[in-house]
Amino acid sequence: TSSGSTSTTPVTETTVHETTTTRIPSPPTEPHTTTTSPGTTTTSGPSSTTGTPPSISTTPFTGTTSTTKTTTSGPTPSVSTPHTTTETSTPMTTSATITPPTTSPAITTTSGPSSPESTASSTVSLPPISTTSGTTPTETFTSTSGTTSSSFTTISTTTTSTTLSPGPTATSGPTATSTAEGESWWLCNCTKAICVEDNIVQVIPVICDPPPKPTCANGLSPVPVIDEDGCCWHWECDCYCTGWGDPHYMTFDGLYYSYQGNCTYVLVEEINKKVDNFGVYIDNYHCDTRDVVSCPRTLIVRHETQEVRLTTAEPNTLKVEVTVNNQLVALPYKKFGVSIYESGINRVVEIPELKMNVTYNGLSFSIRMPYSLFGNNTQGQCGTCNNNTADDCMLPNGNIAENCETMADHWQVVDPSKPQCSPGLVPTGSPSTTPTQPCKESSLCELLLGSVFKPCHEFVQPEKYYAACVFDSCVLPNLDLECSSLQIYAATCADQGVCIDWRRHTNGVCSHECPPGKEYRACGPITEMTCKSSPQNETSTKQVEGCFCPNGTMLYDSGVNVCVKTCGCVGVDMIPREFGERFTVDCQDCVCLEGEHGIVCRPHECEPNKNTCDGEGFYKVNEVNPKDPCCALVTCKCNTSLCTAKAPKCSLGFEVHSYIPSGQCCPVYQCVPKGVCVHQNGEFLPNSSVFVDKCQNCFCTNEVNISTQLNIISCERLPCNTYCQPGYELKPVKGECCGKCVQTKCIIHAANNAVLILSPGEFKNDPHNNCTIYSCVDVHNQLIASTSEITCPAFNEESCKPGTISFLPNGCCKTCAPVDSRTPCSVRQRTDFIIYKGCRSVDRVDLAECEGTCGTFSLYSAEANSMDHSCSCCRETKTVEKHVVLKCPGGHSIPHKYMYVESCSCQDTECKIPQSKELENIEENDKASALNRIKRAISLTSK
Repeated sequence: TSSGSTSTTPVTETTVHETTTTRIPSPPTEPHTTTTSPGTTTTSGPSSTTGTPPSISTTPFTGTTSTTKTTTSGPTPSVSTPHTTTETSTPMTTSATITPPTTSPAITTTSGPSSPESTASSTVSLPPISTTSGTTPTETFTSTSGTTSSSFTTISTTTTSTTLSPGPTATSGPTATSTAEGESWWLCNCTKAICVEDNIVQVIPVICDPPPKPTCANGLSPVPVIDEDGCCWHWECDCYCTGWGDPHYMTFDGLYYSYQGNCTYVLVEEINKKVDNFGVYIDNYHCDTRDVVSCPRTLIVRHETQEVRLTTAEPNTLKVEVTVNNQLVALPYKKFGVSIYESGINRVVEIPELKMNVTYNGLSFSIRMPYSLFGNNTQGQCGTCNNNTADDCMLPNGNIAENCETMADHWQVVDPSKPQCSPGLVPTGSPSTTPTQPCKESSLCELLLGSVFKPCHEFVQPEKYYAACVFDSCVLPNLDLECSSLQIYAATCADQGVCIDWRRHTNGVCSHECPPGKEYRACGPITEMTCKSSPQNETSTKQVEGCFCPNGTMLYDSGVNVCVKTCGCVGVDMIPREFGERFTVDCQDCVCLEGEHGIVCRPHECEPNKNTCDGEGFYKVNEVNPKDPCCALVTCKCNTSLCTAKAPKCSLGFEVHSYIPSGQCCPVYQCVPKGVCVHQNGEFLPNSSVFVDKCQNCFCTNEVNISTQLNIISCERLPCNTYCQPGYELKPVKGECCGKCVQTKCIIHAANNAVLILSPGEFKNDPHNNCTIYSCVDVHNQLIASTSEITCPAFNEESCKPGTISFLPNGCCKTCAPVDSRTPCSVRQRTDFIIYKGCRSVDRVDLAECEGTCGTFSLYSAEANSMDHSCSCCRETKTVEKHVVLKCPGGHSIPHKYMYVESCSCQDTECKIPQSKELENIEENDKASALNRIKRAISLTSK
C-alpha cells in the first residue's frame, strides 16, 4: 500500500449541530492459518479519547473533512478489472483551546491512484496546514481482489469543540510538553492527533470499511491480513502448494500436474534471496516394480543453520521420522526459529518469523506461505506465487515451459545419495494412464464427487483430485494410493473450515489405526489441549484428522504422548500418576508432587546381601529379584569345574557313583558294586555262565560275598572215577579234568596168593616164612620190589644147652647157648648198609657191636629167703661218631651220623622185672633189634 501526497484547501466554515456515527467494520471471522501475524486482533472501530480532561466546554463548529482510502489486496490477475473503493469520512474533531476557537483545520489527503472525486474539503478560518504521513489513516486505498470488486462510501459528520483549561493535558497518546504546529502522533485505539496551533489539537479516529473479498486463483478462500498500521485490514491469497500420491502437484496458484521423477527437487526457493539458506525440497523414489511412477519419500526444509528432514519410515504409510541436521529429534522441537510438532496425522514444520508452515504425513505434503512475504518471489516445482497460473511452469532461467511436467525435471538438485541423478537430464515423461484394457477407476475415487465430500465442493473444487485418484487407481491399482487423493482433498477442505469424516466410507481400505489409548477423529483440534497448556479461547474453526485422547481425558503434554484423566505426573515410564502417589521407576523411589518439579526421586534402597557362597564350587551371580527388580538378588551358583575332587578309578566289578550332598556343590564319589561276578579281568552278569576251566560248569549267582561285595561264582565239577586199586593213588593230570590212577607202592605177590603192598623204603617179612624179606625201593620214579632170603648159619641143636634154643630176632635163624662154651664179651665187626628214614647208604659201611657172655645168675638166699640176682651185660665202653651220606628215594642225599664201637666189657646192671611201659619199650627195642638183625641177615645173605 502506498500513500499519496497531502494537500490542504481552505474552505468556508459552516456551523452545524449534527452528529453522524459510522460503524467501522471488523475483519471477517473467517478461518486463518497460523502464518498470519501473531497476536492479530479484530478492530472494532474507533473509540473516544481515553481520560476525561477537567473543565471541558464544547463549542459547536462547522468542519468537513474527507478521507479516501484505497487498498489493493494481493496481486491483480490479468483477467480481472480493478475497481476503486472510495471512503469518505468526517472524523470527530476536538479542539483544545485556550482562546475560543473559531476555526478548525481542513485536511485533504489523497492516497494512491484515486479518482478526482475522492477528495473532501473543510472550511476553516485558520491558515491552511499541510500534513504528510505515509501511514496516516486519512489515506485513500484501492482494493482489488480477483474478479470481484465493490465500492462504498461512508460519511460521518460530527463536529465537537472542546475547551481545556490551561495546564497539563492528559491524553491516551504520547504527551508532549512542546509540539510544533502540524505535527501528528498516534493515540490509542487507532486514533491520530494533530497539533493545529496555539495548543489546539485535532484528534482524528481511523474508520475502516470492509474491503471486497477477492477470488484466489488456487480456488481457496482469501485470508484477512492486518494492515501495517495495525488498524485496518485487507484480503490476501496465501501461497498454498500441495503434493500427494505418485506424486501429483497443485502449485501455489492452483495449477495441477503429475510428475514421475525419482530424484531430489526444489519445491520452493526464493528468486531474490532474502532469507539465508531457505528452501523446501522433495526426495522422490520409484514406488512400483516397473519404475514408472514415483512417490514422495522425504520432505526437506532448510532455514539458516538447520536442515529438517521429514522421512517416510515405511512406504505408503503415515509413519514419519524427523531429523534435524541428520540427528533424530523428539517432538515437539523448537530451536533457532524453527518449530516442529505433531498436528493430527501430520508433522508440521513452522517458521514463525516467515509466517509459514510445511506439513507432511508420509503420503502428502502442503506448504503455506504468506503472500505479503513471498508474493512474486518463489520458484520451483510449486511455481510462482502471484495468483496467476500462466507463469507457474517457470524454469530456473526464467523462461516458461510448455507444461509443468517438463519444468519439474529442471528443478533437480544434486543429491549425493542419488548418483544416478544430476541436473540437466532429459525430462522424464509421465507414464501412460491408458492401459491396454480400459481402466475402471476405483470406487474410492467416486467418493470425491459424491455426497461424502459434497459439503466441501463449494469451497474446494474436487475435479483435479478426482483426476489424480483415477490416475493412481489405473497406474498403481494394488498400492491403494487413491487414499492419498482423498486424504489431501479432505485436508484442504479442513483448511477451508469444512471437516469431512470420509475414512469410514472406504470399507477399511483407507482406515487409520491409532495406538492404544487413543481414538481416531476425522475432525480434531489442530493443537490438542494438554495439562501443560493454558486454556485459550480458540476462535479458529479449522480441524485436522488424527488420533486424539478419548473424551474425559486429555493429553498430558505435547512431548508426552499419554492421555490422562487427571493432570498429575508422567515419568519416563509413560504411566500417569496422581499427585501424592509413590512409585518406583528406573530403580528410583519417586513421588508425584504438585509443583514445578513434579516427580521427585531418590535412589532405591536395597537390603544387604547375606549370601557368602563360601562352599567349594560356588560362585556369586546377580539375578533379577522378582519381588524387587531394582535390587540384585545374589544367588550362589554351582560350577562343578571349580571342584578339586576327581572321580576315582574303580576296580573290576565296581563303578563310580556320585551324589551331591544337600547344600553342597561338589559331588562325592564312591565305588559301588555293579552286582556282577568277576573272573580273570572279566565281568559277568547274574545267571550268566562263567568259564573257569573245562572240568567245571560255573555260573554267576545273585549271592554276594560280604567281604569282596562281588557276586559269587558257583561251580560244579564234571563227574570223575575216584577209585584206584591198592598200591595206586589218583593223581591229577595236566590238561585233563579227571585224575589218573598212578602206582605209588610196590605190589608183591607172596606165596599162597598173599599180596603184600609196600611203600618205597618199606621192608616186610613173608607172612609164612620169616626168612623171606620183601622190600620196595623208588629209583628215579621207578618202583622196584625186591625179595631177600635170609641164610642162617649152621646150627646144631645138640651143641646147645637144653632149653636155650631160640630164634634170632629175625625170626628165621635159631640160636642157643652152647654147651660148656662161653663167648667172652668182645667187639664184633661187620659191614652193612645203613638205612635211615627210607634213605640208604650208597655202599656198605663198617659197623661194630658188643657181643659175648657175661656172668648172670639167680640163686636162692636162705638168709634173705628170696632170690638173689646178679646181672652183668656186654656193653660198649668206648665209641666214636662216624659220618656217612645216605641216598633217599627222591634222588636227594642227606648226611647221617652213627656210633662205632671200639671196645666192649661186661658191666653190672640192675636185675629187676620191667614195668608195663618198660615192657612196651623193651618190645619195641626188641622189634627194632630184630629188624636190624634181619637187615643184617639180608646183607649177609647178599654177600
